[in-house]
Amino acid sequence: MLSLASLCFCWKPEMSSKEMCLLLGATGVGKTLLLKRLQKLSLYGLGELETPPPTLPTVGTNLTDLTLKKKKITLRELGGCMGPIWPSYFEDCSSVIFVVDSANIAQISSSCIQLLSVLSAEPLRNTSVLILFNKRDMPCIMSLVEIKSLLRMDDIVASASQPITTLEFSARSGQGLQEVLSWLESVAVK
Repeated sequence: MLSLASLCFCWKPEMSSKEMCLLLGATGVGKTLLLKRLQKLSLYGLGELETPPPTLPTVGTNLTDLTLKKKKITLRELGGCMGPIWPSYFEDCSSVIFVVDSANIAQISSSCIQLLSVLSAEPLRNTSVLILFNKRDMPCIMSLVEIKSLLRMDDIVASASQPITTLEFSARSGQGLQEVLSWLESVAVK
């Protein structure tokens, strides 16, 4: 007969094979839609994206499991309003996706401050980071060069201890989602 302790011991290795990726960014940047799109993309491919599903601002967290190259990764979206307690989730993550709303110029400076606090957190010192510039399909946006200049991305990438990747995408149209999924696959197989 198996004891409770032996059942827990047997179950633990399976849990550790699952990676945790934090999905962070200010309120309204498109994290929830990205989460829903990635889930659909991983299950059905790009042909099934259709019309964007409705979303509401996340209060708390959303968890979504994706299976990539026979490895599971859990995306944990933390609501933008939870910024002050994001650090309590840093210990358990293996990668971070930070989303910036490139159509909301007024939010760029606060996004930069949030990003710098994430990158300077000790538990994330060696964690792979993907910075996504969302809403690239909007008609009135600054160029990617202008946004990166405002954020001082060259300085951030040069001084960060983490490997940082930047991508532009649109959670609404699906543009760039395959690249986001490819990045997740690349960090999950390490």
